Amino acid sequence: MALHGELKILSGSANPSLAKAICDHLGCLLTPCLVETFSDGEIRVEIGDNVRGDDVFVVQPTCAPVNYNLMELCLVLDALKRASAKRVTAVIPYYGYARQDRKVLPRAPISAKLVADFLTVAGVHRLLTIDLHAGQIQGFFNIPVDNLYAAPVLLQHIKSLINDPSELVIVSPDAGGTERARAYAKRLCASLAIIDKRRLCPNQAEAMNVIGDVEDKVAVVLDDMIDTAGTMVQAAKVLMEKGAKSVVACATHGVLSGPAVQRLQESAFSQILVTDTIPLKNEALACSKIHSLSVASLLAKAVHNIHTESSVSVLFV
Repeated sequence: MALHGELKILSGSANPSLAKAICDHLGCLLTPCLVETFSDGEIRVEIGDNVRGDDVFVVQPTCAPVNYNLMELCLVLDALKRASAKRVTAVIPYYGYARQDRKVLPRAPISAKLVADFLTVAGVHRLLTIDLHAGQIQGFFNIPVDNLYAAPVLLQHIKSLINDPSELVIVSPDAGGTERARAYAKRLCASLAIIDKRRLCPNQAEAMNVIGDVEDKVAVVLDDMIDTAGTMVQAAKVLMEKGAKSVVACATHGVLSGPAVQRLQESAFSQILVTDTIPLKNEALACSKIHSLSVASLLAKAVHNIHTESSVSVLFV
């Protein structure tokens, strides 16, 4: 039984198709929300329906343009707070600024914490996200944070790539992603490999060596996101040089900024798998190698469980 009023789902302008798909799974309609930009660049927001006493979920990944989408989300949250919504959950499939989760230089900000403060002050009561870049970001909030995993969606497609698990190897593109790759390898009964990577400067990396056996195997390079694709493309090159039969890229968030799409199109990858936490741009949609898998069903189950006060942990697989 719902304890927080009627379920309402709103969408910002960042990924309305995902919000619509979530509503389709839940059998409800999107609550209208007007978002416009004034001539001077300021954002105008107006909720188009009564939300007083309701349980409201706002779907808005903070992907590019990151600052615009983040500000838009904060304004929607503030509007809902002032409209007396009983509870507001921000559904942020992709959490922008997540890579700036600690001080790496003496006079640098912890941007992920600042974003958490923005959202809290704006009026959010709960956060729902997928595959945070750093799990400790959950601790930046003093509200409940549900960090789902896209594994159920991605694993299903990876299984279709091979007939025999012995033909498959899950590859972590760096040491930091080993735990994620090991979890996938265990679920798939596949072997594990790690790429020794030396980062030269921001957004540039050089893959140096492969730890593990990839010869005559389908190598799936697994990461939480693909940004400029420099790491992924170099990983594919090294794996093919080490004798891999084919190489597939797999990531939850297809950020695909800068030259990423061109790099991936010209790379050794046979397929690039991402989810729709971030909508693909036209350039990426035109790339035959890139395939987008939907997380709408996963998010819909989480929204239903949160709304009905059921367990969300059953989805943490």
